[in-house]
This record gives sequence, structure tokens and C-alpha cells, in this order.
Amino acid sequence: MTEALKLDTSGTTDAIAADQTDENQIDEKALALATAIANAADDRKAEDISILQVGDASYLADYFVIATGFTNIQVRAIARSIETTLEADHGRSPLRTEGTEEGKWVIYDYGEVIVHIFQPREREYYDLESFWGHVKRIEFVPIPPANFGQ
Repeated sequence: MTEALKLDTSGTTDAIAADQTDENQIDEKALALATAIANAADDRKAEDISILQVGDASYLADYFVIATGFTNIQVRAIARSIETTLEADHGRSPLRTEGTEEGKWVIYDYGEVIVHIFQPREREYYDLESFWGHVKRIEFVPIPPANFGQ
């Protein structure tokens, strides 16, 4: 004689819906952080700013922000702008940093967002946008300064 095994799934859909809501809130926070980073980079005249949504393809982060500075000094200024803006406005410091001394390719790891600031030659060589070409690219529209147009 075999007995049928009955599973209690009464709370399953509620749990799945709650998990999806949590994931959406996390994603919105990560996207807001990525956008704040992109705006801080734009504030220091970074060029060709890209936001890539890499979370579905990698466990490294939810987003990459990629930007170009044209000199060691500008790359470091962009990095400092990002770091001070995130500390002041979001209470966040990078978990890890690389390349700030050389200023050719600076990486800031904020957990859910990884920032890459390149000089043009390094950006072309590593070509992260092509490597991650299968992921969604988020359109970045800079926020004009508060006194813009006055």
C-alpha cells in the first residue's frame, strides 16, 4: 500500500512574491547608487559614461559603471568625486580600490556596483562593453546642476 505525499504549498506564492519585492527594492537601490556614481563622474567631466546591468550574468555586482578620463589627474579627480559624493550623500565607502596611484584604470568596488574609470587607451584595450555586450545597457542622462539655466 502506498501513501500519497501531500505538500503544503499554501504560503509558497506569498513567499515568492515577497522575495521578488525584496529583489526589486535591492535592484532599485543598486541602480540609484549606479546613477549617483555616474552623475559624480559626469561632475568631473568624465566622458562616455556607461551603466551595465551585469547582475543576471555575474555574481560580482549588479551594475558596472564605466567612464573615461583623459589624463591621470582627471581619472583621479573623477574617482575622488565619486568617493566623496557617495560618502556624503549615501554614507558609502568603497569596499576595495585599485589603480588610484597610477590613474590609468581605477576600480572602486561598492558591492552591488563596481566602477571602472579608464584612460582612453586602457578602455579600448580592455573593452568591457564588448565583453559584457550581452547584458542590458542602462541609458545614463546626466542631471544638470541646480543653477542650470539661471
